[in-house]
Amino acid sequence: MWYHLFKHVLLGPLLRILGRPEVVGLEHVPRSGPVIIAANHLAVIDSLYLALVLPRRVTFLAKQEYFTGTGWKGRFNRWFYTVSGQVPVDRTGGTAAADALAAATRILEEDGIWAIHPEGTRSPDGRVYRGRTGALRVAIATGAPVVPVVLSGTDRVNPPGSRMWRFAKVRIHFGAPRHYPPAGARTDARTETDALMRELARRSGRQYVDTYAATFSSRGTSTQRHRRRPYGHN
Repeated sequence: MWYHLFKHVLLGPLLRILGRPEVVGLEHVPRSGPVIIAANHLAVIDSLYLALVLPRRVTFLAKQEYFTGTGWKGRFNRWFYTVSGQVPVDRTGGTAAADALAAATRILEEDGIWAIHPEGTRSPDGRVYRGRTGALRVAIATGAPVVPVVLSGTDRVNPPGSRMWRFAKVRIHFGAPRHYPPAGARTDARTETDALMRELARRSGRQYVDTYAATFSSRGTSTQRHRRRPYGHN
């Protein structure tokens, strides 16, 4: 109930007013069955806009810290992520990755939509960075199609480091599903992940960086120098 209440009443209308989302290629998302949504990552609200425009319910794996915080903010985060149906995952320790992939697999086995940002963290400068292989490993194991998604403008609605949301144009472009043979065909998750991230970079008109965003130091670089506006100005 809360998921749809947030989407249609409490939060969705505000997101539509702020971002005026323009959606292209939504017909590429299967109307039923398991689906993996793989999108670039520019801002905290990326997941909110994906949930807003997808007609089917979408589930993300949220870091466990969102469910264990203290104080009023911690309590609110725990309540919000719980009632919106997100799945807590411990990202520390040796078994964390396996637990996350198992949780994602369960979502798909129930014919659900699992959404993920393969970069693992927000891009520090708008470029598309090397992806983690988890999404492709799950796709190969389950046979679920992967729909590549390019987000643009969310970092202007929700600028990095700012608590304020602003008016800006958001564009969301869904690409054709990518299908992978079963695990027995020895499909290489690393190679296919690199191909997926390069497709996201090509579709976004942004540079691809073959380095993990989490380990990239933006010192000495200019955010604006690397940003492009392939869809026109806001």
